[in-house]
Amino acid sequence: MYKTLQEECYEANMQLPKLGLVLFTFGNVSAVDRSRGVFAIKPSGVPYDALRPEDIVICDYDARVVEGKMRPSSDTKTHALLYKTWDDIGGITHTHSTYAVAWAQAGMDIPIFGTTHADHTHQDIPCAPALTDPMIQGDYEHETGNQIFDVFSQKGLSHQEVEMVLLQNHGPFTWGKTADKSVYNAAVLEEVARMAYLTLQINPDTPRIKDTLRLKHYERKHGKNAYYGQGC
Repeated sequence: MYKTLQEECYEANMQLPKLGLVLFTFGNVSAVDRSRGVFAIKPSGVPYDALRPEDIVICDYDARVVEGKMRPSSDTKTHALLYKTWDDIGGITHTHSTYAVAWAQAGMDIPIFGTTHADHTHQDIPCAPALTDPMIQGDYEHETGNQIFDVFSQKGLSHQEVEMVLLQNHGPFTWGKTADKSVYNAAVLEEVARMAYLTLQINPDTPRIKDTLRLKHYERKHGKNAYYGQGC
């Protein structure tokens, strides 16, 4: 019943080591099937070179295993809450990629310095504050999802326009219409994080990109009159 979904999730997960976004088992991708109310996710602690499509675990939006012999990712409750709350996303990626994690460990938003960043989102990439002790000691992975919602609410951000976030002391989560798009966003986030880091090494006083250029690049790719690419 879930073979196609498992294969989609497997292929998306296998992109992570190819793109240099993970070491060992440091990451996971999930893919959702809205018609069945389930999502597929990588099993916990399984090396990518040993992963098979049939190992992918199927869960519902309450993070309960529907099908699969292995334990799902330890981040499953975070994925489940995001799917349950944001019903227009189709895939989620979590990595511990180097530059994104460095910004997260510093507890800093990634400033929007240039058009590469603006082509994908028109805002700084937010860093959600570290979880409180009660959140950590309670339902940690569920509360991680709540922390993502809180930072988007506090900053007035749309998850449709900013498809990525950092969690302080932890790392990045990205999402998209499909699992592949969430992986794409994870790769973009890592590259933007690297560019921002290098920019500040060259000139610590670099200003953010000016608004006209920022909005021009975002709107030409994502606005109602977008003209980037070949269209449908």
